[in-house]
Amino acid sequence: MLEGVNVALGVSGSIAAVKVVELAHELRRHGAAVRGVMTPAAQGIIHPWALEFATERDVVTEITGRVEHVDLCGREGWADVLLLAPATANTVGKIAGAVDDTPVTTCATTALGADVPVVCAPAMHEPMYDHPGVLDALAQLEEWGVAFVDPRLEEGKAKIATEAAIVTGVARAVSGGGLDGRHVVVTAGATAEPLDPVRVLTNRSSGRTGRALARACHVQGADVTLVHGTGSSRPDVDTHYADTEWVETGAEMLAATRAACDDADALLSAAAISDFTVDASAEKIRSGEPRTLDLRPTPKLIDRVRDDDPALPIVGFKAETSGDDEAMAREARRIMSRADLAFVVANDASVMGTEETRALVVSGASSDTFVGSKLALGERIADELVGVLTEDVTGDDEP
Repeated sequence: MLEGVNVALGVSGSIAAVKVVELAHELRRHGAAVRGVMTPAAQGIIHPWALEFATERDVVTEITGRVEHVDLCGREGWADVLLLAPATANTVGKIAGAVDDTPVTTCATTALGADVPVVCAPAMHEPMYDHPGVLDALAQLEEWGVAFVDPRLEEGKAKIATEAAIVTGVARAVSGGGLDGRHVVVTAGATAEPLDPVRVLTNRSSGRTGRALARACHVQGADVTLVHGTGSSRPDVDTHYADTEWVETGAEMLAATRAACDDADALLSAAAISDFTVDASAEKIRSGEPRTLDLRPTPKLIDRVRDDDPALPIVGFKAETSGDDEAMAREARRIMSRADLAFVVANDASVMGTEETRALVVSGASSDTFVGSKLALGERIADELVGVLTEDVTGDDEP
C-alpha cells in the first residue's frame, strides 16, 4: 500500500505520542520508509531514541544549519508526504498561523509551501477539539489541502485514529487518485438465511476480500459504500474507509445494494450471498429427529442490479471448488457474458477466511493469475477498475 513512499512523521506533545512507535512500524509494514520529526514537548513524552529505533533513521529534534526542514519537506526534499501524528491543538493552531517555532511546525510550513501532501491525525481532549479557534485552524488547514484522519471521540477525548486508519489516510494522500470523485459500492462477507430463531444457513466467507476492495478503492480517492453481510454474527472489524451498512439475509443485501447503486459509478460484488433460502420456523426446531429442508434459490444480485442499470460497470466474483484454473476461467467468462460484467475475479473456495489468496482476474480473452495477500488483491482490482472507468469515459476508439 505504501511501497516506496517516504513518510516524514511529525510528532507533537500529546500523550498519544506513546503510540508512534507502533505507528512507525505499521507504516513500514506497508512498505514506507519513515523519518521522525519531534517537538520539544513530544520529546518529554517519548524519547527520540524510541522513534529512531522504530524507523531505523535519525530523528530531527531541532532545526540547524543543515536546514533539516528543507531537506525533508522542500520541493526537492526526501519526503513524499508529511504525516502529523499526533497533532495537538497547539501544533494545529501554529501551522494555521504559519508560526514556525518547532521542527514539526517548520516542516509543515515548508511542506505546504512546496506542495508536499500533508496528512493530519489530531489528538487532544474533546473540549479542545471543540474550541472555536481550533476548529477555525482545522478548517484553514483543510482549505489548504491538508488531509485529515479524524480522531475517535471517546471518554471525553478526541483520541488519535487507529494505526490502520492513519496508514489508509497516508496511502490515499499519495495515491494517483484514479477514483477521485467516484462512488463505488462494494459487497462483502457472508449472508445468512434463518432456519429458526436460533439457527441460520450461511457459508465460510470472512469478508476480508470485500473489505480489502473497499479500502483500496478509498485509497484511490473513491467514496465507498460497503454493504457487509454479518453471516452468523457481525464481525468485529474496522471499516473506517467506507460508509458501512450491515445486513444479514440475501434479501437485505440485495435491497441495500440496489439502493446504494442508484448513484454509483461501479459495483464490486464480492459478497458470498446465500444461493438458497428457506421458510423459517417461528419456533426453535427440536433436535434428535430427521429433518428435511425445502431450499429455494435466491435472486442473483448482479442480475437484479444489471436490470436496474444496464450501463453500470459491475465486477463479479466467483468461488469454485474444482481447483482447476481453466474451469474457473470458463465459469468466470460464463457469468461475465450473462450479466455483461466488466471483469470477474475467480478463486478456489479454499481461500475463504485466509489472509492470503490466489485468484484469476478474467477480462475478455485474458486471464491473469494473482498470488498474494487479499489487501494486495484489493489494490490490483482497484487499479483494474480505474482502467475500466477511464475507458468508459474516453471510449474505446480514443487514441
